[in-house]
Amino acid sequence: MPEDTANWTFVVARVEHGWRTQEDFAKAYDAAALVLRSKAQISVRQIRRWESGQTTWPNRDAREVLSEMFGVPLEQLGFVPPASKSTRLGALTDFKPDLEDHVLRRTFVGGLLAAPLLDLAALDHLAAAARDAHRYTDQQLVGHLSSALDETARTDVLTGPHRAMPAALGILSVISTNARDAKPEIRQQLLGLGSRAAELTAWLHRDAGSPQQTITYWHNQSKEWATFTGDGAMHAYVLLRQAQALGRHDPARILALADAATGGPWTLPPRPRAEALQQKARGLAMTGASESEIERALAEAHAALDQAAEPYGPVTCAGPLGDGYTRDRLMVQSGICWREAHCPDKAVTVFQTYITTTAFGARDHAHYSAFLAGALAEAGEPDEAAAVALGALDVAGPPRYGQAITELHRTAQILFPHRERHAVRELHERLVVLVAS
Repeated sequence: MPEDTANWTFVVARVEHGWRTQEDFAKAYDAAALVLRSKAQISVRQIRRWESGQTTWPNRDAREVLSEMFGVPLEQLGFVPPASKSTRLGALTDFKPDLEDHVLRRTFVGGLLAAPLLDLAALDHLAAAARDAHRYTDQQLVGHLSSALDETARTDVLTGPHRAMPAALGILSVISTNARDAKPEIRQQLLGLGSRAAELTAWLHRDAGSPQQTITYWHNQSKEWATFTGDGAMHAYVLLRQAQALGRHDPARILALADAATGGPWTLPPRPRAEALQQKARGLAMTGASESEIERALAEAHAALDQAAEPYGPVTCAGPLGDGYTRDRLMVQSGICWREAHCPDKAVTVFQTYITTTAFGARDHAHYSAFLAGALAEAGEPDEAAAVALGALDVAGPPRYGQAITELHRTAQILFPHRERHAVRELHERLVVLVAS
């Protein structure tokens, strides 16, 4: 499949829907055609023609079946109506400026509508980011935005997503505005950085408790820009992050996304591959797989991490993907897998061994401690569970680290039968106050 003409948009959509091979897709297509009572027939050869870009617009019967299978207009699958062949979305290296301008303008307008309400100080951050952009040459602007993105991530770690959100949106605004008229090589760099910024913004929205559609919007934007720049690894990484963003909702989709991240037409670097394999293990646990299946997936994750080189410098948003994924993090997340597999005692042992202040900063320590508290509650240790949960709440409460707080609410629900105990009652009361404040 020549990279300069391939319809990667269609390939990606196929894989994301769980049809990992062309043969899988052919079977699903024939089943959909049967339901529609369509005479459309498909062969693997025809699928190859679609994915190679040799066929830019399927025939009428095929269009009906494809629309039913994917639930979106064919243009969103990389196909182009005969009247507009020059702007086929699927061609990564033949992307036309007029279409790109349309996408970039749509991007930030949609983002602002989806973003949470911002106060005056937040709006000042947005205005400052846009106002300062003109001071830099093209290459300086890329460096400036890269540094700003790293600072935004640090703000999130130290003070929470609500403080970091305005800066993230400001960065996206500057990228959206400046990429339209930038030289091709600078546009490529800006959109690559924009993909990282959009993924971070999805994370911030998730931690801030935004609606799922808002989180999905920014994940899709990140994938779109990764597609435009030909960054398959980044696209796969966002699939992993989408799986994580589902939390405990829709286990089958969590497993499918993790599978797509590790098995699609891309290659993840060792560290994010290890993280994706761990997420696959969690999906297996949530869908009732055996302990041996979970152990095999975790063993694959450790094997991937064995292949990773040590980071050359500090972990940054614009640096190598997943450079912050360590052995300690893999072990702690393995504990989450065992908890999902209804093995709380095993999870507690892992958590207590690997959740340390040496391995994790305050935010991550609180986040994982919330999982430890839940495992202790499930293991029949209500007093210890409540004590650990209260310690995590001390850290997660003031900056409102959403994911940790969500997990603490789950722990409180498990502990509800023990609400007469002093520590358990205190946990419930403090969570009520936090929600009300």
